[in-house]
Amino acid sequence: MAFQPIIDLGTGSVFAHEALVRGTGGESAWSVLSQVTPEHLYTFDQACRVRAIEMASQLGMTSKLSINFLPNAVYEPRACIRATLEVARRVGWSLNDLIFEITENEHVADRDHLRHIVEQYHEMGFTVALDDFGTGHANLDLLTVLTPHHLKLDRILISGIGQDVRRQNLVRHMCLMAEALGMGLVAEGIETLEEARWLYQNGIMRHQGYYYARPAFEALAEIDPACIRAVTTA
Repeated sequence: MAFQPIIDLGTGSVFAHEALVRGTGGESAWSVLSQVTPEHLYTFDQACRVRAIEMASQLGMTSKLSINFLPNAVYEPRACIRATLEVARRVGWSLNDLIFEITENEHVADRDHLRHIVEQYHEMGFTVALDDFGTGHANLDLLTVLTPHHLKLDRILISGIGQDVRRQNLVRHMCLMAEALGMGLVAEGIETLEEARWLYQNGIMRHQGYYYARPAFEALAEIDPACIRAVTTA
């Protein structure tokens, strides 16, 4: 696993770390995921959850931990969460500090099943985020059936937003929509100071991207406080 921080500019601290799949030699997520066959999807999803929590504990992580999950690998939420609950108890990880991100990597044909998963995770006290919102399978129509705590705005909406009026208008309206629905926003894929400043000045406080830190393989990235000050003191 690699870990990338999500910064909360309201507090100037790390809100969470997202656990990202990597090969044993640091190979990309795609190189690993492309080898997972449908019959191994459930086992792989479970192994990733367990490994992410174990490693976060070993590294002394004090923030929340955000874990991607594959909805098509979850046949029954409470049964499939057992391994996660067991490892959390074993290492002393609080369930309130777990965030599950619904990935856009796969199409979910059964929306009622996905809604059931999210509702069950709500009841168990987990935070749920919809990853890569605005692209792929993570589109607006999902919000007709899902109630995630957070929407993670995809890089395609963030790239060059400081100068792109079309992107600015789209994101401003997403801010209004999220507020009306009681959902938080996280901007992901931030690569420049200009992007970070525009988002901060327009009320988006939680940021993730190379501007702050690249994913650190089996480690927690160091955050340069000057990067945060450059955004918040402009």
